[in-house]
Parts: sequence; C-alpha cells; structure tokens
Amino acid sequence: MIKIEHLKKEYPNVTPLKDVSVEIHDGDVISVIGPSGTGKSTLLRCINQMEKPTSGHVWVDGVDITDKKCNINKVRQKMGMVFQSFNLFGHLTVIENIMLSPMDLLGKSKQEAYDEGMRLLRMVGLAEKALNYPDELSGGQKQRIAIARTLAMDPDVILLDEPTSALDPTMVGEVQAVIRELAKTGKTMMIVTHEMNFARAISNRVFYMDEGGIYEDGTPEQIFEHPQRENTRRFIQKLKVLELNIESRDYDFLGMAGQIDAYCNKSQIPPKLANRIQLAFEETMQLLLPRLDSPRIQAVCEYSEAEESAEWTIRYGGPRLDATADGDDLALAVLGGMTQAMDYAWQESEEMPNQMRLKLSAEANRHLK
Repeated sequence: MIKIEHLKKEYPNVTPLKDVSVEIHDGDVISVIGPSGTGKSTLLRCINQMEKPTSGHVWVDGVDITDKKCNINKVRQKMGMVFQSFNLFGHLTVIENIMLSPMDLLGKSKQEAYDEGMRLLRMVGLAEKALNYPDELSGGQKQRIAIARTLAMDPDVILLDEPTSALDPTMVGEVQAVIRELAKTGKTMMIVTHEMNFARAISNRVFYMDEGGIYEDGTPEQIFEHPQRENTRRFIQKLKVLELNIESRDYDFLGMAGQIDAYCNKSQIPPKLANRIQLAFEETMQLLLPRLDSPRIQAVCEYSEAEESAEWTIRYGGPRLDATADGDDLALAVLGGMTQAMDYAWQESEEMPNQMRLKLSAEANRHLK
C-alpha cells in the first residue's frame, strides 16, 4: 500500500502540489486525469522520488521513502516507471535493453534475464524485434518495449506518465492494449492520461487533479457520470466557462459585452448561439438590476461543444426574488423566446441564495415553432 500525507511540491514560480493526502491500495488501477499543469506527472515523480517533495511524506509498504535514511534505489526496484519519451538505450538491442537492469540490479544470470526478456517480448507482441535497435522501431513499438523493460524488474507498483501522448494516433491502440492486459495482473498501477475512454475502461479509481491536489477521487462511474464537484463536471463535459461579477448598477456594460464576445469567439460558439448568449445576459440584467438594492451578481456561462448548447447560471444576493415569475414583461418575453428552459431556485444556505438558470441552444426553442 502507498500512503501519502500532506505532500507538497513547489518550484520558484509555481506550486503544482499544495496538499495531497491519499491512500493507494494494493491492486488499485488508478487513472490520473485533469487539465494541463495541475501536477499529475509531478505526483508520480514524487511518489518514486524522482522529484523531492518540498514537504510531506510518502510511505510504501510502511516505509517512509521521503526519509533521508531510506534506500530509495532499493524501493525503486519494486516501483517501475514508464515515461512518454521511452528512454531506451539506442546502442543496445531490444533484448539487451530489457536484460540490463535485471542483471545489474537483481543479480540475474544472462540466461535468466534473456529467458524472462523473451517472455515479456512475447507478451507485448514484439518477440521478433529482439535483435533490432530502438531506432528501427515505431513509436508504439518503442513504448511497448519500454513497458516490457519495466516489467523485467517484476515491480509491485507501475507508474505510467502519459504513455501514449508522444505517439502517432495510429499507434495509441497497440500500447493501450498492452496496458489493458497489464491491468488484469493484479499489480498496483497509476496512469496519467488524457484518454478519457481509456481511463474509464481500465481503472477501478480515478483521480481528478485540480487546485493543487486530488480535487476528486472516485470510481470511473462517479467521475465520468456523476461527478460531485464543479471543476470535475466542467472538465468531464468539456465545458467552456465564462464568469462575470457585478457589484453595481453602473457596471461596465460595454466591457462585459466585450468579454462575452471574446469568450464566444475563443470557444468557437456558433454565431446564432453566441448572439443568444449575449442577449440573454443583457435581458437578465434588465430584470434584476432595477430590483436589487445593492447588486451582487455572479453570472456563469457554460458552453458544451458536444451538445452545442449553453447555460447561464445567475446567482444574486438579497431576499428571495424570483425574477422569472414577476419581472419586466418585455425582458421576460425576450428571454422566453430564446431559451429552452428557464427556472429559479432559492438556496438559503448559499452566500447568494437566489439562482436563475437559462438553457440556450442554436436550435428552435420551446417557444418558437
């Protein structure tokens, strides 16, 4: 078992890991997902001590490997690492690459290392490449060799850092097939990946990383179908998000209109839907601002490329105010004519308890024939 407590890693200009605490059980196959720059690879490199944590502890089978007295080289013999860049020795043949570490570090005889190496090459489907050199192989073949080399040390834990990201799309499948088979062996695995379907199919746990740590930890079903936290939901559904905050009736209308326009252009939102996003914001402000004594409004737009739809969530402070039922008739008519759904909710425990949701799409809406 791997136990991590309050792990932190900071560099001069960035802190990818702020506070990570988690337990990884024997036999877990964990996919690590999240936006770029959220510390996914850093987490793996801290676990095998390729990166020294700024603070915190990592225990492997009860041994604190962050302790300066720990023999980290001995620990690494049971913790294999597969990189996106293969890291094969170009002057050695395929089988020599695989035999090297078992002979040097495990003390295996040349014959033992050769026999095991050939078994592993057959497992990854490349026995016929044993006498080739790495530069004679495709990217997918090199990565399969790199996996076989890692397995030659018979590790209990295998860490894979974006193993398919450097590959041509036509080669991704062959490497994924090997990893799928490896996941059935009972070894503990952590895989940093951007391939969501692969992560869902191979894992029993998924870590979504954001905000300096493991933002959400759950089963593939939870993470991909029922995410519990907002950033996870936005990432999984590939939502493009814009947030606007208004604290005065004299807010910069032109500036915010420009922000909405830039957001629509950057997100490549279809023109008809982009126009509705802009107009829905303007009309909602017409509904709310005259009726709020001290305006405090947060407006969040989420665009789903997959569904070609958008949703405004408008939260505002003050007493209960359902502007969808009792507001400016003209503004309500305009909103009703462009929305697929419009509703109001009162959330008393929230800082801004009033909430409006406006569902928009480029298609004909509920009010128009």
